[in-house]
Formats: sequence, structure tokens, C-alpha cells
Amino acid sequence: MTKMMKAAVFVEPGRIVLDEKPVPDVGPLDALVRITTTTICGTDVHILKGEYPVARGLTVGHEPVGVIDKLGSAVKGYREGQRVIAGAITPSGWSNACQCGCSAQDGAGTAHGWKPLGGWRFGNTIDGCQAEYVLVPDAMVNLAPVPDGLTDEQVLMCPDIMSTGFGGAESGGIRIGDTVAVFAQGPIGLCATAGAKLSGATMVIGVDRLPARLEIARRMGADHVIDGGKADAVDEILRLTGGRGVDVAIEALGTQATFEACLRVLRPGGTLSSLGVYSGDLKIPLGAFAAGLGDHKIITTLCPGGKERMRRLMAVIEAGRLDLGPLVTHRFKLDDIERAYDLFANQRDGVLKVALSP
Repeated sequence: MTKMMKAAVFVEPGRIVLDEKPVPDVGPLDALVRITTTTICGTDVHILKGEYPVARGLTVGHEPVGVIDKLGSAVKGYREGQRVIAGAITPSGWSNACQCGCSAQDGAGTAHGWKPLGGWRFGNTIDGCQAEYVLVPDAMVNLAPVPDGLTDEQVLMCPDIMSTGFGGAESGGIRIGDTVAVFAQGPIGLCATAGAKLSGATMVIGVDRLPARLEIARRMGADHVIDGGKADAVDEILRLTGGRGVDVAIEALGTQATFEACLRVLRPGGTLSSLGVYSGDLKIPLGAFAAGLGDHKIITTLCPGGKERMRRLMAVIEAGRLDLGPLVTHRFKLDDIERAYDLFANQRDGVLKVALSP
């Protein structure tokens, strides 16, 4: 008799519902993980709204914390019953992109070029984590044991939000003594703020329009915060830097306005590190870009994945360098997934991240 499980399934734009699906079969290189905690991402909301296309019937979600239930016959170095996480990005380890050091873009090239985001499989091209079980592909590349003493919620941000936010700081090449501005203090922006501080920036400026998020930004390492609803963020940043501008500006919202503001606050030769997911074409204003002659850099980052990345992020948590607990503002059972989506998608009640437990 086929064993069944509960799963949050994409039905059509505007509808993600709790349904029953068979528990996945385990291939030689896979691991079946019983989910103990997961969460909802802003990208899942894009899927819900039909702004990012996925197959109907797909289980959504890409941030798993759980326990190994069953191992594939070829998987070595792990044991059933072990607590683990896997990154939102699950690279194979053998593709051209992986071998070039861009494992997040893991995906086979075609005659028409390569497919971007190829390393993002959970809740995109294969069934994801908002379920009682998830099948983790290429388990020996992707499963990272959770250190003893760390709770599910302490490591819940590692698979995506923390990895992405830190990735924005790392891609920006932040150095000791740098000045950094982070536009938008949602979960990813807050992690970018924390990553900038841990990378050695000595002035980190957080920008948002919600006072509660600006307060958390201070806890994450921001030295200055700017309420963009009350002041012109570009003018304030230039004032704080004595007209010099910032070494790195991190864009963590995905809008034309924040992208352009990042350009306008860069010093000559500064770097715009873009984390936002954009839903339309971007325009680069001539003056802000110095007509292409300002020695600026624009770099994009997709959440780094793989077990070594997860190990490093959990080491930061274990060492007490960062507490991401304040980002979990609401908790739901998987049975209440539709209510959780309604709250998160509409950004009610000061929600930052929700913890979902089967």
C-alpha cells in the first residue's frame, strides 16, 4: 500500500492548497527527509500569484529542516535519524556550472543557451519542502548535519534567507572599513545587513519604510537606519558619508526605485550588489551610472547552496556571531498552510518569517 503524506500543492494562480501525495521513492543518490520545520519564502508568494511559473500539482517550498528517514543505496557518510538541513539550491556537483564555481546556476546547457536558476530545484522543478517529507537529490552534495544544541528555528534561515543575504555581502566584495547601504530590510535585507557587518564594514546603513524592521536592522548590525517614508534615502546616505558615497550598495527588494537609489549612492568605482527578484525590465539612468564611465560594478547573486555552504552558515550561528531568531515572527502547523500564506502574502501583523511544522 502506498504511503501518503500531506503537502502544500500549487493548483493554479491564487491557489496553494493542502493535499495528499505519495511519499517519494528513494533513488540511489537520494535521501528522504522527514520535515520537522520549514517556512514560506517571498518567491513562494510569486508562485502563488502566478508571477513565477511552475507546474500545477507541484509541492512548493525550498527551506527544509528535518531528520533523515531513508537513505539511497549509494549514499555514504550519513545515517537514518540524523538531523539535517539542505540548501534551497541543491547543486549536483558535476555540471559545468558547478565545475566553474557557479553551483547555484547548475543546469544543463541547450542549443539555445543555458537555463538560469538551474540549481533551484525544490518547489521549482521538483517537489519541495512544505510537506511531511521531501526527497533530497544528490544527498552527499547537499545534506548538512545540524550541530547538537542548535534548534530547528536557529538554523531555519540557513537554507535560503541567510545564504542569500550573506551572498549579497560577499559578492559585493566588502572589506574591513567599508561603508555599505542596504536598501530594504525584509528577511533577505536583514541578513545582508548582518553579513555586511560580519564582513568588516564599519558603517552599515539600513533603509526601509517600516519602523519595526528598522529596529530589527539595528539588532542585525546596522549603525544607521533611514526611514525612506520620512526622508530621501539618497540624500541622507550622501550626508552620512560626507558626500563620498558608499563602497557597496545592496539592493534587496527588486524594484526600479531601489535599484536606481543604489546606483545614486555609490562612490566612484563602487559596487551595486543586487539580490532583488525583478518582475520587469530595469532602466539604468544616465547620470547615476556616470554614462557608463564611473568604474562601477553591478553584480547579481542567487542563493549559494551545497553542504559546505550550509556548514559554514550553521557555524556562524553555533559560534554566537548572529541570532536570527527575531526573524521568526509567526508559527503555524502544516494543516494551517493556507492561513499562513494569507498572512505572509499580505504582510499582515508585522510578519517577517513564519515557521511551519508538520
